[in-house]
Formats: sequence, C-alpha cells, structure tokens
Amino acid sequence: MVRYNSNGLRVAIDGTPLIVPTGGIRRYVEELTAALRQHFPEDDYPIISDQLSPPRWPLERRWWLWGVRREMERRGADLFHGTDFSVPYLPSRPSVMTVHDLSPWRPEGTSEASRRVRFRTPLLLRMGLAKMVITPSEAIRREVIGRFHLAPDRVIAVPLAASLHFRPVETQRNRRPYLLYVGTIEPRKNLTRVIEAWKEVRKRAEVDLVLVGRVRTQVDCGSATLIGAVPDSDLPALYSGAVAAVYPSVYEGFGLPVLEAMQCGTMVIASRDPAITELAGGAALQVDAGDGAGWVEAMMSALNAEFRAGWCEAGRRRAAEFSWERTARMTREVYGEALRRS
Repeated sequence: MVRYNSNGLRVAIDGTPLIVPTGGIRRYVEELTAALRQHFPEDDYPIISDQLSPPRWPLERRWWLWGVRREMERRGADLFHGTDFSVPYLPSRPSVMTVHDLSPWRPEGTSEASRRVRFRTPLLLRMGLAKMVITPSEAIRREVIGRFHLAPDRVIAVPLAASLHFRPVETQRNRRPYLLYVGTIEPRKNLTRVIEAWKEVRKRAEVDLVLVGRVRTQVDCGSATLIGAVPDSDLPALYSGAVAAVYPSVYEGFGLPVLEAMQCGTMVIASRDPAITELAGGAALQVDAGDGAGWVEAMMSALNAEFRAGWCEAGRRRAAEFSWERTARMTREVYGEALRRS
C-alpha cells in the first residue's frame, strides 16, 4: 500500500554531499531538492544528515544503522532518497539510491570514500534495500544493471541539467585567449593528456590553459594556471571567456561541466566517453581520450572563430534540452514507483 502524509509525499533527502564545498554531487542535491520543492509544493523534502546536524542520542551516531531511521520517523517521512550510493541499513520506509557512476570500482578508486562505497553499495543493492536505483545516464544504467545483476525496470536513467545561472556573461576583452578545464583534479579526468597537448598548441599560438576544480590528486600542471576550487557564481564568467572548454575524462557518469559550458555558449572539446557522448548529442567536438595528436588538432581548430561559432550554437541548442524541472519530475516518478513496489 502506498502511504502519503496528509499534505502530500514526504521524502527525506540525504544531504551528506553538502558538506563538500564544490562538486557535481553537491550541485545535484542542491538543484534537485530546489526543483522538487518548486514543482511539487504539496510535498515535503527535508534534507537530513548526521554531518549537517549532530544526532540526538548516542545510538544515533551509528547513522546508517539507527540514526537515519529515527530521524525519518521524527520527520514522518514516506521514503528516503540516498543521493550518494547509500541507503539505511534497517529500513522502516522504502528507499531510492542514486548511483552516479562506477568509479569506485575502477583502478583509480582507491580513496577511503571509494573503498566504503565499493564494500557497502553492492550489499545494499543485493539485499534489495534500495527499491529503485537512479543513474544520471543510460550508459551508467547499463553498467549498473550488468555489474550488480539488477532487474532493468529497477534502474532508471534521470539526466541532470545545468543551473540557470550558467549563461553567457560579459568578460574582459583584453585577456589572453585561454582553454578551460572545470572539474575535479584526479587521474580519471585525464588532465596529463590535455596538458601535454596544450604544450604543443602553445608552440604555435598564444593561448593559456586554466584548470578549475577541487584538487584530489596532485598533477604536474607545467605552466598551466591551476586556480583550484571556485564558487559556482564565478564559473559562468570563466566559461564565457574561454576559447573552448576541454573535458578529456576517461570515465564519467554524466559530465555536468560539459552542459554548463554549452549553456554559457562556449565550445566544448570532450573525450568519447560513453556518458559524455550521450550527453553531448553531437554538439561537442569529441576526441579519443588517449589521442594526443587529436587533442592538439582540436585545440588548434577551436582558435578559429568561424569554426568555433558553429559548435557554440550547437551547444546552446543541446543544453536547452535539459532542465532541473525535467529532472525533478522524472525523479518524482521514481519515488512513486518505489512506494508502489513497497
């Protein structure tokens, strides 16, 4: 039986990713929650996490075992949405889990957080503790079904979107031309390849390379400009001023910076990763992740204003196909299905 509270559906959303100052998963939680609240005002979407407010009782410090369950009971929640690979271990209500990608199971997934996910998530899925699973792309949906042997109708691809504040803005006209990378600084982003390609490009043309994002792993940036993490409010100007945004990742779950750049009217040069290819829809200039010469050629082509203009327009059209309203409505349908299966 599907149970709704008197004012609509009440979904407790895992806010743990909000403790990280930047990043795609934080943005996912913020934007999805805001869109759900806007488009389903009859519902209630409280954000809960032991990282945002301390548990009330000692036993609740074992958050995933006891704490989250007690907090849901206090909130009168109908369902829990685990936004980052986890759901309660002892559910009193049904749960939905978002699996952003399978990077924790790749060779580079050696961090402590990856190890926890690698051990915990398969058990939660195998035990059926997540009634439904959300992925950001069909590419990841297929991977999740194959790796965890899940029924296809239990895994739903719900694409993300760029925030509305990502739009073209006026920038300094006397600044040197630059190529821009936005994303986490870590091995799977393949930055070494793009830095080496840029060094070759710089022998032929005056163009800088600017790297923006949280540093997880040290990378030899050479003479590229490493800014590090910046507030989301600074990103539209960085995208808008760039000759092109480069996204050379060898593996992605969605590739949100690609969509952000497109929405800002910036040409995108990206790898041929399946999720990025799905997202780009032919509106990005794509190169094999390991093709150094191909990256050099693509960067040189981007310096031609006429060539670049066509890609900028294609990107704007493609970005217009995505919205957080669409993401929220599709997610709300998954919530309903999880309750029906309970």
